[in-house]
Amino acid sequence: MKTRLLIFALILALATPLALADEGMWLYNNFPKDKVQKQYSFLPTQEWLDHLRLSSVRFNNGGSGSFVSADGLAFTNHHVGADCIGKLATSGADYMKTGFYAKTQADEAKCPDLELNVLVGIDDVTAKVKAAATSSMSAANAGQAQRSAMSAVEKDCATPTGLRCDVVTLYSGEVYNLYKYKKYTDVRLVFAPEFDAAFFGGDPDNFTFPRYDLDITFFRIYENDKPVHLDNYLQWSKVGVKDGDLIFVSGHPGNTDRLKTGAQLQFLKNVDYPSRLATYKRRIAMLQKFSAQSPENARIAQEDIFGLQNSQKAINGEYEGLQDMAVLAQMNTAEREREKAYMDKHTGEPNPWEEISNAMKVNREIYDQLTYVERMRGISSHLTSYARNLVRLAEEKSRPNGDRLREYRDSALPSLEQQLFSAAPIYKNLETATLAVSLAQLQEALGPDDAAVKASLSGKSPEEAAKALIAGTKLEDVTVRKRLYEGGKAAVDASTDPLIVLMRNVDPEARAVRKRFDDEVDAAVRRDGATIARARFAQAGFIQPPDATFTLRLSYGTVKGYEENGKKIPYFTTFGGAFQHAEEHGSKPPYNLAGSWPKMKSKLNLETPLNYVSTADIIGGNSGSPTVNKAGEVVGIIFDGNIQSLVLNFYYDDRQARAVQVDSRGIIEALRKIYGADALANELTGTKAAGK
Repeated sequence: MKTRLLIFALILALATPLALADEGMWLYNNFPKDKVQKQYSFLPTQEWLDHLRLSSVRFNNGGSGSFVSADGLAFTNHHVGADCIGKLATSGADYMKTGFYAKTQADEAKCPDLELNVLVGIDDVTAKVKAAATSSMSAANAGQAQRSAMSAVEKDCATPTGLRCDVVTLYSGEVYNLYKYKKYTDVRLVFAPEFDAAFFGGDPDNFTFPRYDLDITFFRIYENDKPVHLDNYLQWSKVGVKDGDLIFVSGHPGNTDRLKTGAQLQFLKNVDYPSRLATYKRRIAMLQKFSAQSPENARIAQEDIFGLQNSQKAINGEYEGLQDMAVLAQMNTAEREREKAYMDKHTGEPNPWEEISNAMKVNREIYDQLTYVERMRGISSHLTSYARNLVRLAEEKSRPNGDRLREYRDSALPSLEQQLFSAAPIYKNLETATLAVSLAQLQEALGPDDAAVKASLSGKSPEEAAKALIAGTKLEDVTVRKRLYEGGKAAVDASTDPLIVLMRNVDPEARAVRKRFDDEVDAAVRRDGATIARARFAQAGFIQPPDATFTLRLSYGTVKGYEENGKKIPYFTTFGGAFQHAEEHGSKPPYNLAGSWPKMKSKLNLETPLNYVSTADIIGGNSGSPTVNKAGEVVGIIFDGNIQSLVLNFYYDDRQARAVQVDSRGIIEALRKIYGADALANELTGTKAAGK
């Protein structure tokens, strides 16, 4: 209900091109410096912006982070680092449960497949990409020509430099930027608190405030088996924040839908969100049942449960924001007014809003096949993903770079190979359970006569098919995957591995529906969305940032509490509040503080701030983003938003929506007084160099 009420502000946002207050996940090459100076009497200089950009890090498994020492130390959230923590853990050394601290660099543990990216350059390549498509081309042909041009630009960048080079589509295709990344793949775990400390309050407290979480993890980056030396890293603040302080958040928001048309929002509301929520519910239930079978099962499924519950809660919050028909009607009215103004000036030309609406009809028609077969919701597991990539790589690498599916272009292969050859553990019992529930969904969504269903089940039940497929495959062995990859198409075509056979059999259907999406949906949205963006720019200029794309953005706001149900919510919480919160819930899961906390309670300054909120504009993917002050010093780290922030996917509103951060002072207090990690705290505060 709160979300529905707040969405009324979206009507104003859609009706006017003017940006609101601190709205904006801004591009670094189009940051509104003058606006910030006018509003806050602080000018972020180009030198200040460049330093913050080069100190920011993208965790390629879906989060953000930053460098915080000259010796390659980086930090992010525990829930971003959990993928590595879980893969390093074993039944005898469960670092999710006990936490991890490497007292020396020799004790730092290498993550099996984690990649970190630092944005070292941005080039505008709009002219190059747009020139590939002529006005006489169909949308499908133009889309293919532009994808080919993007792959060529990326290869021309990556080959001579060794950088990761990605062409980023902005404003639906009106702008194209080439992002050049320095890539790090030797990433080692330095410190992680216990899961009970990082996710205190569990799912009930997720997307709420007040919060009391130490959601942090530290890593160190190596090259040539030595810690990297960095010129750009963030200093640690000695004073933290106070009410009303201006702060900045540098991170990688994953996706927003603020510039989508009404037809696109209706597709989310009527098709995509309900389908995703049903999947989350089903898979969470499966994992909980699996976990209940043994402590070891609970250990290996813990991260998956957390991730799905987090996604379920986030999407449900967004979904609620699209339920009120009266609100949607008013949104559509505002859009029709913009549409009429445009068409009055372009009489006789195609209507871009209608074209996108037609594309959404196709999207709805192909949704199940696209989602369950091509995007693998119906054949989902780690091992099936390996099989899909091996089959596709064998085919795609034989084609010219520009003709390949985008994920297999030359510039993307190094990162893909790292994932494919990961030594991360594979648990076949979890793989079987995961594949079984996804195959059941595949059968229900497409029916028993569908070609992909027949190829996947071979006359068996989903449970029987999953058991046979996972039991028979050898793809859990890295050497088997390498042999197939290096053997190319001949090796993959000759393979009798059941998962390779399955992926070969479903690939024609998957490719066919992928082509329809690329030609009839993506190409139309790219063309007509760009037209709508041009109309917006003609009216108001580049005053609104593009939708998020899991690329580096800079937001700003103030440290500020809010009011909820007539009650004032202070901007910060303390360690003392954490202990009180636990006691109020009987110190029972998920309100049981990690065992190390009660033991060290007497040493703590219980008034030390632990978490705080700000008005910074964030969304999923910002997890782990550093929060810095005007001096560019770390004053916190984003780890969540409150429930009112979930509609930031559609619009910005700072009345109640808040970003939730771990306070930099709380981090140092915990490192020193709970975990005895003085060497790490000293490195952060500059007391002494790492390893000395």
